[in-house]
Amino acid sequence: MSLSAYDVIFYLKELTGEKILILERTGLKVTEALERLERFVSKCKKCPLSKTRTNVVFGSGNPLTGFLIVGEAPGQEEDKRGLPFVGRAGKKLDEIMRRAGIRREGVYITNTIKCRPPMNRDPEENELKSCFPYLEKQIEILKPRVIVALGRYASYVLTGKKISVKRERGIVYEYGNSKVVITIHPSRVLKNPEEEENLYNDLVLAKKVYLSGHP
Repeated sequence: MSLSAYDVIFYLKELTGEKILILERTGLKVTEALERLERFVSKCKKCPLSKTRTNVVFGSGNPLTGFLIVGEAPGQEEDKRGLPFVGRAGKKLDEIMRRAGIRREGVYITNTIKCRPPMNRDPEENELKSCFPYLEKQIEILKPRVIVALGRYASYVLTGKKISVKRERGIVYEYGNSKVVITIHPSRVLKNPEEEENLYNDLVLAKKVYLSGHP
């Protein structure tokens, strides 16, 4: 998975904060496709979460760099604002990404499920299955070079295996043409601050994989 000179320049500008390049025509098509999908998902009633949500949390960020972060499910603040990772875990993720040299504005972030489970409980199997086609379509549109899977549910849906994130964090899997880096969820870092370096190291690995095409 080698990068062209354009890809490398675009990636570095977007992720490290230099001036943004003029969007190519293909980039506009990506944005339009995501907007159409988001309008469709916003009306979803495939599972009971549609009855308890405030907002569908579709995803946000830059769809053109090919760097995708997938979490588990929206929390209270995300449900309120309709945006992913804007609560305490999101602020911690932003902080660790900055340390790793990755800008929030340079990645696209979404979740395995798009509606908040009541009381922030774990996603259930039927909810994961109902929502997975939306994540699948997002990946099809975004064509990410690297996907960072935060936590066990993102890891599960992207690898098809119920793995131990603690044992397999830092391992690189494949999803279609994308590399998938398994890591812990930032909410775990909030509870166990000593694990922050693990998430940091995995984000550094994801950046390295993106640029080189291999671990």
